[in-house]
Amino acid sequence: MFVIRRIHDDILPVNRKALAQVRLILTQQFPDLRSIDMDKIPEMLTNPLKHRFRAILYVAEDAKGEVKGLALLSHDPELKFCFLDYISTIMRLEGRGIGGVLYEWIRAEARTLKVIGMFYECLPDEQQLCRDKALLRQNRRRLKFYERYGVRPIINTLYETPLKPDEDCPPYLMFDDLDMGTRIHLKDAHRIVRAILERKYGDRCPQGYIDRVVKSFRDNPVRLREPRYGKPKDDRLVLKKSRSNRIALVVNDRHNIHHVRERGYVESPVRINAIIKEITGTDLFTELGPKRFSQNTITSVHEKMYVNYFKNMSLSLEKGLSVYPYVFPIRNKSRPPEAMAVCAGYYCIDTFTPLNRNAYLAARRGVDCTLTAAEALLEGYRLSYALVRPPGHHAEKRSFGGFCYFNNAAVAAQFLSRYGKVAMLDIDYHHGNGQQQIFYERSDVLTISIHGHPRFAYPYFSGFEDEEGRGAGKGFNHNYPLPETITPRRYIKTCARVLKRIVSFDPAYLIVCFGLDTALGDPTGTWSLKHKDFEELGALIGKTNLPTLVVQEGGYNTRSIGINARHFFVGLYNGMFGAANSTIKNPIRRKTARNGNRSSGQESVRKE
Repeated sequence: MFVIRRIHDDILPVNRKALAQVRLILTQQFPDLRSIDMDKIPEMLTNPLKHRFRAILYVAEDAKGEVKGLALLSHDPELKFCFLDYISTIMRLEGRGIGGVLYEWIRAEARTLKVIGMFYECLPDEQQLCRDKALLRQNRRRLKFYERYGVRPIINTLYETPLKPDEDCPPYLMFDDLDMGTRIHLKDAHRIVRAILERKYGDRCPQGYIDRVVKSFRDNPVRLREPRYGKPKDDRLVLKKSRSNRIALVVNDRHNIHHVRERGYVESPVRINAIIKEITGTDLFTELGPKRFSQNTITSVHEKMYVNYFKNMSLSLEKGLSVYPYVFPIRNKSRPPEAMAVCAGYYCIDTFTPLNRNAYLAARRGVDCTLTAAEALLEGYRLSYALVRPPGHHAEKRSFGGFCYFNNAAVAAQFLSRYGKVAMLDIDYHHGNGQQQIFYERSDVLTISIHGHPRFAYPYFSGFEDEEGRGAGKGFNHNYPLPETITPRRYIKTCARVLKRIVSFDPAYLIVCFGLDTALGDPTGTWSLKHKDFEELGALIGKTNLPTLVVQEGGYNTRSIGINARHFFVGLYNGMFGAANSTIKNPIRRKTARNGNRSSGQESVRKE
């Protein structure tokens, strides 16, 4: 079992450890690779202007954090192409499928970048170009594998011309259209090939050599070699539905045990059932079973005393009995009341969120589901959805309220923050006071909430514009309180502004606290968003191209909640992957020469 995650920089210790292992794999697989090239990788990740490419590095890690494989992709947003520098696994795991999974993942990544396709180099499968028989057999297996994806060498050019006449195995330039049917026009080919040669190998290739290779591209459009290993297999159709372009769905399978039947309690099981009914017909989701996580994941954001109280109090109550807070002993926080029932107000922020026997069990399962969905992002999914109740975004470090007991999204943010910066976007009608309070003094988690102004909307005491964080977190909390009556257009424009701020933060992951109580007719809100507005909102979020976890929060109009959720996820999917991929009609070297796609550790393809 392994997970795939992106390395953004060498700041975090876990990333420094991974980069050290990446260096070791490259050293073992490519003994001729210069140290200077490996030393550049951290800088390539953080300084795209200098290297004139945006570097994207993914690693496949096991449960112990040991790197088993890597893929390094270079992206040119101006010329709209990607170049796959390396894809490799550790030697003893070759042929175990890790390289194939990485290749599928990196193809999906390239598709989201809206490029014309992906280029890379691969050693030749022709005997006149490769005299080493053992290497020739490896090359043929590799070329056969890539033909499954419709990928073949570009022909009728001088690209595979060696620098010196006695060089063996000069590389092909391969082109992967990423299943889009793209054809390369000659003008684009000249610009792209020159960019590859000058930026990747300019210190090793004479300018005259580069000019000669570029001018040798004369076909318009550029031609690929005819298939040599049979027709592409039908499993390409299966690969299109791989985890990289599906939405991982994790449903709280125990949410319905938490059913408060008192009149007016709107946080009911029918909410989840209504959403499931609508979204399962879209064919966008892959459902995953919840995993069990340690209670330490909860106490990493909630105080242990509160967690223990909530657990013990809930499990001590008789079935069907609910306890509501009615005394709020906040004057001396160091001396909580001894009576368990009275202590409810010591940990609660309102009078309408009850404790009962199943509240803890359902909330605990909700955390497990959310962490399972967060882990799916590490395993290669770009989008995941934790469809959980009870909700969580009002739960603070030591308190519950607003139907929330554990802050599911905050626990997930803490979990993902080990792998890079996290942005949290709360689009519930009510302020996300929980994550604001939990991360208020941290700069690695950006918290943003768009909500009804606390002058008139719950929770009333937080969510003001001037609450911007404290200490190290100053400037990393932002609130956008809006009037009681607004148009959907104003809401969408506010979201667009917020997303620009999130993109400039450059997070590794985005967590969306997904409230549907902004919808027309919701009993707890005053706004009027309709299904088309949720679809537009989803598309805006998807276009950020950030690995995104959506966590269910509020939304209580059960007549429209499912339809609105369906449209949101259609927009989200189409915003990230493009409507063409949606299945529903309702929118979505030279000593180390030109080191090609070295999934099995081939040697240098060109020499000085």
